[in-house]
Amino acid sequence: MSIRLGYQIPNYTYPGPVENLFDTVVAQAREAEAAGFDTVLVMDHFYQLPGIGAPENAMLEAYTTLGALATATSTVQLSALVTGNTYRNPAMLAKTVTTLDVVSHGRAILGIGAGWFEREHHDFGFEFGSFTQRFERLEEALTIIAPMLRGEPASFEGKWYTARGAMNNPRVRPTIPIMLGGSGEQKTFRLAARFADHMNIICDVADLPRKVAVLRQRCEEIGRDPETLATSYLAMGMVGETEQEVKELAETVPEDRRSRAFLGTADQVAEQLHDKVLAAGIGGITINLIRNGHRPGMVARVGAALQR
Repeated sequence: MSIRLGYQIPNYTYPGPVENLFDTVVAQAREAEAAGFDTVLVMDHFYQLPGIGAPENAMLEAYTTLGALATATSTVQLSALVTGNTYRNPAMLAKTVTTLDVVSHGRAILGIGAGWFEREHHDFGFEFGSFTQRFERLEEALTIIAPMLRGEPASFEGKWYTARGAMNNPRVRPTIPIMLGGSGEQKTFRLAARFADHMNIICDVADLPRKVAVLRQRCEEIGRDPETLATSYLAMGMVGETEQEVKELAETVPEDRRSRAFLGTADQVAEQLHDKVLAAGIGGITINLIRNGHRPGMVARVGAALQR
């Protein structure tokens, strides 16, 4: 399993009435599929993220959205980038993503991470805990989820989670791929080497060569062939159709994401991603278009440029 070219939909604030909101999401997913993207991904958040919009802006629940997209598409893989482990019981999450796999005829990926957005936890009543606790929970969750995705009953008594022979049927294929998202060299990369089929690296572009090298090292430390762990990179695409639009988009790039944003025309952004990301040893690109991906034709234009 790999993501060669993914399209992430992180923004649901569009012109027009809310009744048309999901139609716009479907249109983007279908445009991505037709344009050669192999994966469509959504965020797993309850509020819009700082730097993209206000917390009260529109945000759809991830797995309801993915289930609906499964019926609106036919070839693209479907995933959260990434599921917040702290929001869901792990056995229930295994059941959820397996149901998505059945509904989509074998196109689901379980993207998962430790969780980080403290305000969502506070407001919705989920325990946030410390950084160390969140990674303890993620490791325990993966210990339950991984066998369930293979159709094996999961039994585990941990500090945070318990499963007692939890079964997971029906299934449509032998297993469902697991993708971790993040950049932590000590915790995330070690868990990816143990449990994941794919690692989506989220970091400043200048750090990519080191991240790739460390991820390979984590695989080698446990005797895993690094070539068996696929990689991709999440890029914020600030793509304009004209020079003026590119200038306007430049003014909206969040301060803390400028080192992860790629600004220019579709062809210019594609060239930047090739030179700075793929050349660093990353296997695939996932891009979002937070300001104008809803505009008809934008996803197709970017997809065409990235595949030239």
